[in-house]
Amino acid sequence: MAPATGRQALLAIAENAISLARDHISRAGPLAVHDKGDRDRVTDIGIERAVRAYLHEQTPDIGFLGEEEGSTDVGRSMWTLDPIDGTSNLVHGVPLYAVSLALVVDERPVVAVIDLPALHMHYTAVSGAGAYSAHGRMSASVTTSLADSFVSLGDYAVGTDAEDKNRDQMAITTRLADRVERIRMFGSAAIDLAWVAEGRTDATVILSNNPWDTAAGILIATEARALATDITGQPHSFQSTTTVATTPEIADELLHLLDANP
Repeated sequence: MAPATGRQALLAIAENAISLARDHISRAGPLAVHDKGDRDRVTDIGIERAVRAYLHEQTPDIGFLGEEEGSTDVGRSMWTLDPIDGTSNLVHGVPLYAVSLALVVDERPVVAVIDLPALHMHYTAVSGAGAYSAHGRMSASVTTSLADSFVSLGDYAVGTDAEDKNRDQMAITTRLADRVERIRMFGSAAIDLAWVAEGRTDATVILSNNPWDTAAGILIATEARALATDITGQPHSFQSTTTVATTPEIADELLHLLDANP
């Protein structure tokens, strides 16, 4: 694994890559939109291609895994990119979308950048060195009661097995609605996780995700003192298909509530 000094240099490369993506979005105007599945859309893959090319030029020995065009030379180290997390929001003019980039080494994120272009919000983290926004070092909230908590949920599922997945999510939504202060659905896993890190929300529950959705956000959240698990309470990993990030003070109560048989 790269030393901390090396990671800071890699963070600078990641920041440049995010700037490239942000500039591409701002210059492109209305992005081309194509259907890629049941109620699922993809915007201009040029963003992913531009970032991939830049990262390959700067770090030729590091592989790449992108949402739209898959992986190249995936090995011990890889960059994971979601060029636009929250595509439906962007398409409908809702400013809740993000560019999410992480460097993963041995299946653990070690460098992360999340940028919210429309909201001018920016988040970074390096493993062992904390998580930061434009306002300085971040820390998850210190809310101690589930009844006082502000919780975000990931999107309802589309595509294969959506009906079964959504049945589970509806059950969880019902249990949360009876116990927490408020539930919100932002439509972007990157935002869900970054806002737990920043203390804007107290927890997030995401029932369907991939590494490019969560790798950056998991590092940012955990470097800000949040606890990250899957829905069963097991430590979150690169293979996790569900994500729970929460301030530690409500973790036990929240995970008990999420249990299918509390």
